Amino acid sequence: MNLDEYRKKIDETDDQILKLVADRMSIAGEIAKYKNENGLPILDAKREREKLASISEAAGEDMSSYMRVLYSLLFELSRSYQNSLTRRDTELYRTVSGAIDNTERLFPHSCTVACQGVEGANSQTAAEKMIKTPKILYMNTFESVFSAVESGLCKYGVIPLENSTAGSVKKVYDLMISKKFSIVRSTRIKIDHNLLVPRGVKLSEVKEVFSHEQAINQCEEYLKSLDGVKVTCCENTAVAAETVAKSGRRDVAALASISCAELYGLEAICRNVQDSDSNHTRFVCISRDLEIYPGADRTTIMMVLPHKPGALYKTLARFYSLGINLLKLESRPIPGRDFEFMFYFDLETSIYSEEFVRLLCELDGICEEFKYLGSYSEVV
Repeated sequence: MNLDEYRKKIDETDDQILKLVADRMSIAGEIAKYKNENGLPILDAKREREKLASISEAAGEDMSSYMRVLYSLLFELSRSYQNSLTRRDTELYRTVSGAIDNTERLFPHSCTVACQGVEGANSQTAAEKMIKTPKILYMNTFESVFSAVESGLCKYGVIPLENSTAGSVKKVYDLMISKKFSIVRSTRIKIDHNLLVPRGVKLSEVKEVFSHEQAINQCEEYLKSLDGVKVTCCENTAVAAETVAKSGRRDVAALASISCAELYGLEAICRNVQDSDSNHTRFVCISRDLEIYPGADRTTIMMVLPHKPGALYKTLARFYSLGINLLKLESRPIPGRDFEFMFYFDLETSIYSEEFVRLLCELDGICEEFKYLGSYSEVV
């Protein structure tokens, strides 16, 4: 046989598979209606385990692993289809629908916002990009920002989530596990780091550089070129600039923005020293109450998945079956729980889409625990 003849046989086999899969999905739909009428859950984990075991045995040693993957995906697709036929009015669906209906049509132009750092911090820049005239309260730590929002001291808080060069801000992700909040907006800002010194100081005089851990990571190659210079972490790049300005020393410098140089009377002796010129940080605006503004097309959720092979794959397969694009996946260990992780998913889907509605109604069936963190849009 030649290649064309083999392909013809594949096409004929695919025609049979297509018909059989369609028949199977139709039967799954009938089962879903029966379960719905009799108050039974869509997922029957015991039945799925037994079915996978029998399929693996029947497939033989060579094909066993392939068939397990194929049927695991088929089960996910079947359950997604069944849920679409018997959609239940879940508590999450009611909560999110209520937030969509009750949130103001326009994002506030002016309100009180908590940011970590001091005057000139990048969080301030992000807040001013997302809110036209914010009244900013500066906090010492990220935890204080969450607490200010939780207590009602501020309407919103602005926190960094990830940097294109240094990666995720792990302290923030760890706090997100225990804090109650919702994401209402996001933005990205370009980060340029400059070596700031007291006026008149030369590069050869610098013996110590202050900056935030993320900024230090983003300028790693440049800092390596400064032989014998000590690097000291600060809470914030703006705090680093303020520290240098108030130190009275002539042997110190800060990695910070040009605006910090202007604010604290410093001089930039080396500009744009970050390793990558395409250096952006993503910030999110958080609120205490769930707010979903018109045009929201991103959703963030946290999930606890079973600690066993295929758990993450099945979750991703469900997103795929719903036609939802995954923008980001992050995992963090859950404090006090050995070998258990919280997974963060940023998903791209409009709040008005059928896929979004189905996601809300299926979340509790695809993981052990979940936390809906909000739906929002990104300010460009």
